[in-house]
Amino acid sequence: MVSEGAGERGARPRRAGIALKTITADPASPERVRRTLEQALVFAGAALVAVYTPGEDGELLRLVESAGVPRTLYGLRESYPLDGRSPAADAHRTGRPVWLGPAELADCAESRRMPARDVHLAALPVRGGAGGCLLAVGERPGGFDADDRSCLELVAAAVALPAPAAAPVEGEELRANAFSLAMDTGRVEVGDEILDLFPLSRAEFDGRVETLLGLAVPEDLPSLMSVVEADHMSIGERELEFRVLQPTGPPKWLRLRGRLLPGRDGRPARLVGTVADASTLRDEVTDVARVQRLAAALATAGTVRDVSQAVVASLRRPLRADRIALAELENERLVVTVLDPPEPESWPELWQQEWRSEWPDAPVRAMPTLAAALREGRARIWPAGTALEPALAEVGPGGLAVLPLSAGGRMAGACLIGWDEPHEFGPDERALLTASAALAGQALMRAHAFDAEHELVGMLQRQLLPRRLPRLAGAVAVARYLPATAGLDVGGDWYDVIPLPDHHVALVIGDVQGHSAAAATLMGQMRTALRAYAAEGHPPDVVVSHANRLLLELETDLFVTCCFVDLDMEEGTAWCVRAGHPPPVLRRPDGSTDIAETDGGPPLGVLARAEFPMTPLRLAPGTVIALTTDGLVESADLDIDTGLDRLARALSAADPAHLGLVADNLLGHAHRSDDVALLLIRYDGMAVKPLREGWTVWRVPEAARQARRFTRRTLRAWGVTDPAMDAALLVVSELVTNALVHTDGPVRLDLTLIGRRLRVAVTDASPRSPVKPTALGWEATGGRGILLVEAMSDTWGTVPVSGGKQVWSELPLE
Repeated sequence: MVSEGAGERGARPRRAGIALKTITADPASPERVRRTLEQALVFAGAALVAVYTPGEDGELLRLVESAGVPRTLYGLRESYPLDGRSPAADAHRTGRPVWLGPAELADCAESRRMPARDVHLAALPVRGGAGGCLLAVGERPGGFDADDRSCLELVAAAVALPAPAAAPVEGEELRANAFSLAMDTGRVEVGDEILDLFPLSRAEFDGRVETLLGLAVPEDLPSLMSVVEADHMSIGERELEFRVLQPTGPPKWLRLRGRLLPGRDGRPARLVGTVADASTLRDEVTDVARVQRLAAALATAGTVRDVSQAVVASLRRPLRADRIALAELENERLVVTVLDPPEPESWPELWQQEWRSEWPDAPVRAMPTLAAALREGRARIWPAGTALEPALAEVGPGGLAVLPLSAGGRMAGACLIGWDEPHEFGPDERALLTASAALAGQALMRAHAFDAEHELVGMLQRQLLPRRLPRLAGAVAVARYLPATAGLDVGGDWYDVIPLPDHHVALVIGDVQGHSAAAATLMGQMRTALRAYAAEGHPPDVVVSHANRLLLELETDLFVTCCFVDLDMEEGTAWCVRAGHPPPVLRRPDGSTDIAETDGGPPLGVLARAEFPMTPLRLAPGTVIALTTDGLVESADLDIDTGLDRLARALSAADPAHLGLVADNLLGHAHRSDDVALLLIRYDGMAVKPLREGWTVWRVPEAARQARRFTRRTLRAWGVTDPAMDAALLVVSELVTNALVHTDGPVRLDLTLIGRRLRVAVTDASPRSPVKPTALGWEATGGRGILLVEAMSDTWGTVPVSGGKQVWSELPLE
């Protein structure tokens, strides 16, 4: 098996010298510096290479050009002081190369800017011209070997830095194809040939760079803006190709070549250069422009599949490849995310056997040559006729390129490019493949991290939402939640159904501003807070007011909208409180619908002293209440009033007997540009209403006896027999006595009978719950009351009520 670098390792410097000789044959070529640097990526295995030259001030080494991954990933500076102790300055002053491994870099002052991984740095002096320094960074284990160092020395010797472009003197007439752009004002001076290319007349041109940008093809604007926005640029040469719209016919390709000139503060002050008709120079876009467009496409790719499609679209057609695949590396398998062409029969038999749906996966161990390329972590190219295992040979019988996609010291995947006819790999094409692999590796790692964060946030939100809704006496509730499809981040929409004492139930729906992990976390906090405040027995307006105060104390920049409905299942009445949220929609038993006219307060977290008025709702049996977030009723092309009307009409036409189908049907009309939460409850009314009686206990010596007398009289009126009455009287006596002895303030006794189940509740002003003793001695004079209540009751407990508590007990009646 033969591969590049196997058996020819000593020949690399010779081949690098041939390539550099070809490139430097034309010293006037504007691409010479960049193409020279790209040879360090191809032949020396560098991930990044940059050249620095002394500035006009004689104090700094300034960046002129770079190739490979972005320099900021390795902490390389824009400039280095000539008298400083940096590797670049040392190589320039001494005229000797500097080779630094991870251990040496750890002792270097620049290590604070370097990534926390094993990298190697080379600094070589540039002789000739203005002098300077060549910096190269690599991540391969062992650093730069002897052949790598020889290739880097050849590149450093071949870099002849261009003379700085002189800034045009004010008032001096520009050449016909030249321009001069002031970076601070955006005013640009252009020659007559440039105006003809756009096309504009001298009278039509107002001197603003925005006027020229407005004539460019929108897809090419990102690369153009990267040139005219100085805050994101480095001093040095720039070149790109772009298209401008024409009055008739297709857009015209133009080529911009320019150089950024520094001002007194060292920041970019003026961009000078030329613009020419690229169609007369080359039929196709340049390799530099291909890399620029790939970088622009990868910058907006959010998922792994988006990254894969961007790489395929940017490489297959320009390289005239017959097939291309991009795969993620998961454990020991390559999971292919994109195949082009997508038909299974276009790929080797092994790949067809592993076909499992839209994406195949293939074991790396079945392709040892590919496994070796992934271990080495550098691009490999095999020409036609190379003996490879069938799984690879059939991918590219006319030539095969494998690009390992790595970033941050980790292998993310691989890109395979194959040709059917014999294919020649030139230096430009090798540099393009290397640069593309570096960009794709970084983007793939970002997509992995983005997908992992999205899954984490989604899992967080699923855990914070109710797993199931409680069963309600006299009502049926269903809920639905749909995440947005326009973005990847999960939002903060939530819903809740909270059973409360005395057959009340709280319906809550809310929305936290934004889509992020912070929004999902805040959603969980607000849902918990509203549930806790409601369980304490506060009225709805107080519950929402407390939640507003809590949100302000959390000191978050996010606000929250919510709608809180307290429904009395016995009476068929409800109180509604809104905080910047859409109102409920009611469907009456006759099919008519109403959008509840409720007063609302501001969103939570906006005003410290906000008021949240309560609005009453009357419900007949069969009424459906619909609560939703704005994702269902509002979008960019739908105002909220129209959306609520549409929701009301859809709810009117639905059959409330099948509430789950109603919810599914309503969500079928969602725009999905935002998260959607929907809560539906059908109030049927309680089949058997409970009997209730209450008694305010006076603090007199006969209080317990009076409470027993009230209980006996009430139970006889309800038809309760003597055996069950005795247990109830004992529980009442113990609970009332405990409240009178251990608390101060008012005490109230409430009896509730529903079916054959009696509930005894004693409310007092102390928040402290009764404590069941763990052991009692024969000499103890108290502490047996709670043990007696527990023994006589089917179940018992305590709940907070308006600053105090309620101790309750339930007894079955025979």
